[in-house]
Amino acid sequence: MEKVRIQKYLSNSGIISRRTAEKYILESRITINGLPAKIGDTVDPSADIVKIDGKAVESQNKYIYIALNKPVGYVTTMSDDKDRRDISALLKNINTRIYPVGRLDMYSEGLLICTNDGEVANKLMHPSHSISKSYITVVTTEVTPDQLEKLSEPFEIDGYFLKPYEVELIGHLRAENNKTFSSLRFTLHEGRNREIRKICAHNGLKVAKLTRISVGPVELGNLPSGKWRYLTDEEIKKLKEI
Repeated sequence: MEKVRIQKYLSNSGIISRRTAEKYILESRITINGLPAKIGDTVDPSADIVKIDGKAVESQNKYIYIALNKPVGYVTTMSDDKDRRDISALLKNINTRIYPVGRLDMYSEGLLICTNDGEVANKLMHPSHSISKSYITVVTTEVTPDQLEKLSEPFEIDGYFLKPYEVELIGHLRAENNKTFSSLRFTLHEGRNREIRKICAHNGLKVAKLTRISVGPVELGNLPSGKWRYLTDEEIKKLKEI
């Protein structure tokens, strides 16, 4: 069998992510055939014995793919050293270790794909694939046509010039304080940290609600907040074709 890098092997096995694997390697927690693993080492999954903390790793042949509707107030991790609520609390009925693909900040909600398929996860996260992600954003003012046009103009953010994105005005909403809010649909083709919030702030708009409604071919649909579902065979097929 062809050899693969130790980080990729562990990620594809659904055991730990590549980043965590690198951390464990530096902490001397991973061995290959009894010897401490090093960054860049390769393994033959059919012959080599890989252990984490002395426990042998068994590659998982069955991949699972989950769509979660993350609520506001949860961090997009399976554990949190600051004792904040994380998404593991929402995935207790899944016996296989999975991990989130990409992130939604604590104050955003919506679609989050989770899987133990490292190859699919890497495709979805790698900027070269330009996977489109759509969001419904509610801002606390009535957006004018001129503001909408300015919202569509990319600008430099944190030293990086944003790639093109699309903004569409869905409509206006009447808030409880009788103010008019606006609902916008953003479609991004990359995923910079808090990108939509920074775009809105740059244009003098305050975000009241931010919901991701699609990632590539996968849509949130009517999945209730805090609940998850397995992806359909068709969705999985399309993800693998990316």
